[in-house]
Amino acid sequence: MTKKSLPLSQVYRLIEPGPVVMVTTTSGARANVMTLSWHMMIDFEPPVLACVISNRDYTFEILKKTKECVINIPTVELARKTVACGNTSGRKIDKFKKFGLTPSSAERVRAPLIEECYANLECKVTDTRLVNQYNIFIVEVVKAWIDRSKKDPRTIHHRGRGTFAVDGEVIKLPSRMK
Repeated sequence: MTKKSLPLSQVYRLIEPGPVVMVTTTSGARANVMTLSWHMMIDFEPPVLACVISNRDYTFEILKKTKECVINIPTVELARKTVACGNTSGRKIDKFKKFGLTPSSAERVRAPLIEECYANLECKVTDTRLVNQYNIFIVEVVKAWIDRSKKDPRTIHHRGRGTFAVDGEVIKLPSRMK
């Protein structure tokens, strides 16, 4: 057999759930940005997602308190800023200023959109039953925004230890899904 044992701590690199996103929250007058790789769709209409946010993160505290956020979807052009946001804590710095990101007002939540991102999902926490045990917040998307001028946006996908895959070739296959 040519396969070798893989440490269980590296399994996450094989089961990547979707594009790296930037979660914004607001506590008082100050907004925060957090980079997030662990999220997934749970339902489609209304759109419901699960987000895993460590209880050590500043965003965890804010989200638990305010129960709202924006999930901002960056493209590869924002990769360096996205990773930089993930490597710093909003407890100590204003990430919007430090990384040159532009906040804009959301319609249904207090957390800001990141203007440079391809898409923005305004979310409200609808279920916290898995927060204490698994750090999983269930959120419902209450408003979605997209920049249709960006043709074929390429998102980044976390592969572990500073490695990312970038969306590339797109193929179309027959599907019964609409």
